[in-house]
Amino acid sequence: MSPTLFSPLTLRGVTLRNRIAVSPMCQYSSVDGFATDWHVVHLGSRAVGGAGLVMVEASAVEADGRITPDDLGIWQDAHVEQLSRIAAFVKRQGAAAGIQLAHAGRKASSKSPWKGGAAIAREDGGWPTVAPSAIPFRAGDAAPAELSVAGIQRITASFAAAAQRALRAGFEVLEVHAAHGYLLHEFLSPLSNVRSDEYGGAFANRIRFVLETVLAVRAVWPGHLPLFVRISASDWAEGGWNIDDSVALAKKLAPMGVDLIDCSSGGAVAHQKIDVKPGYQVPFAQRIRQEAGIKTGAVGLITEPLQADQIIREGQADLVLLARAMLRDPYWPLHAARVLGLTPAPPVQYGRAF
Repeated sequence: MSPTLFSPLTLRGVTLRNRIAVSPMCQYSSVDGFATDWHVVHLGSRAVGGAGLVMVEASAVEADGRITPDDLGIWQDAHVEQLSRIAAFVKRQGAAAGIQLAHAGRKASSKSPWKGGAAIAREDGGWPTVAPSAIPFRAGDAAPAELSVAGIQRITASFAAAAQRALRAGFEVLEVHAAHGYLLHEFLSPLSNVRSDEYGGAFANRIRFVLETVLAVRAVWPGHLPLFVRISASDWAEGGWNIDDSVALAKKLAPMGVDLIDCSSGGAVAHQKIDVKPGYQVPFAQRIRQEAGIKTGAVGLITEPLQADQIIREGQADLVLLARAMLRDPYWPLHAARVLGLTPAPPVQYGRAF
């Protein structure tokens, strides 16, 4: 029989109780990169709500790799203690605990969304940004510094060091963030990468930084634990990264020990034109799954239980990652079980409500 939304999914030595994941969602609620009680409650409640996998938001591998001053971080050993509280609580609720490692590249040094999202000037507490090429994301922003080869190698090492901290914190699933116009995606896209060295130009050069980073992370991440990579499967802009490129990249990542491609899209350029509709990114996950022979996760306007179940039943993806739907309803999985004719399995403390 075909898998269903509530069938388990085994990835290496980790078995998810269902195919529902809480997508990494920035909360912009940290101080100096440290997780707070907000993160414990926010992520813990989604584990209580029945998700199979709960992913901690994009966590900066370097202080200058934060999108905003309020971002979560994993660039220093001191961050581990608070993160371990989250991982331990999530696992006690029967969910797998995951975390996403990130570097914001040229989109760093910005204000949090509800503070306007604009770039922060140096005199106002901002910091220098880096990118594959000295091209700002938005007209009028300060140009990022073009990374040297030594700088690229330093950041690759920072991803590996962050992976080791994630392991010490007790996480079981690790995701490398190579999407949404952040640093790794900036190297992939010809719209943001106009280098002429071994990290720019031809496809094989533009993917080099991602491949080297994945290899460095996989080398320190235990073989029994799964590794994901989130990509933007399309830039939604002429001349940009596209689904053909994504399939080709996935074919390279699979033999390197990547277990699942988390298929998002967009974010590389401000002039993107996205055809937004329910499940609009699911075809990316389906094509990569079929053509690259690797498990995929589908994300983006997946809101209804029947819709999510259909994605799994029809083999379009192996996992659905919910974002805004989970913000609206932390107990989405428990409610979805009832819609699909199953008996919800809440924690015993909540049994009387179900």
